[in-house]
Amino acid sequence: MLRSAPPWTELAAAGALERWILPAECLGCREEVDGSIPDSLICGPCRNRWTALPFPVCPVCGQPLTPGIECRICADWPSGFEGVSSAFWLESGARRAVHLLKYEGWWRVAEAMASAMRRVVALPRNTTLVPIPLGPTRLRKRGYNQSAVLAAALGTIWGVPVEQRVLRRARETTTQTALTPEERRANLAGAFVSVGVVPGAVMLVDDVFTTGATLAEAAAALLRAGAPAVAGITFARAPRPLAEAAAALHPAPDTLGRRLA
Repeated sequence: MLRSAPPWTELAAAGALERWILPAECLGCREEVDGSIPDSLICGPCRNRWTALPFPVCPVCGQPLTPGIECRICADWPSGFEGVSSAFWLESGARRAVHLLKYEGWWRVAEAMASAMRRVVALPRNTTLVPIPLGPTRLRKRGYNQSAVLAAALGTIWGVPVEQRVLRRARETTTQTALTPEERRANLAGAFVSVGVVPGAVMLVDDVFTTGATLAEAAAALLRAGAPAVAGITFARAPRPLAEAAAALHPAPDTLGRRLA
């Protein structure tokens, strides 16, 4: 029977078999793993090349603030969605890690990704991790939900529960890759439904933050169902070159947009 993500015990068993069959080679640079990070598919030097997001960031959506440009990403987010944190820019090595996890079936890359993500957020007590679900068609095609695998790795590191059943897709959505932010919001409107209530705080988990539309819509569904508080975390965040270009044309050093809380 197809699962949305394999149990972490099965991943560990598969990893043991993988280590017996395959050489200790980094999937990022193809060099021999140096042993500084035992049993890793991504070597230490490759992890060090992942580019962390700069500060200051918007306290709600986590987007790095550009002088002279007010953060508009989270202006219409639901009340109660308390903020999103991302670990790295979606560039070069980080993009490679996402691709390995999402499209090439390398589940254990989630271990390296989760290990890096744990440093970007202080987890509230009584928090439950909830991965962003895939629709049935995409789940059958891919064979697993990369966000659920990532959540399982984070749950093991943090020692907190992961709940995959409380949130599901109410309908299939088209791929978002080529959509504008407005089209993404329309595409995702009503796409999620909460089928239960998680006691305590909820932390949504996804691999990449692009416009935040997916996380905001999922958070809205959980809040409507009675979740007391919802936040989010992603491994990577897509850069916003247009905002940076606009800041270069219209600098305003006396303002930082939305003030930090």
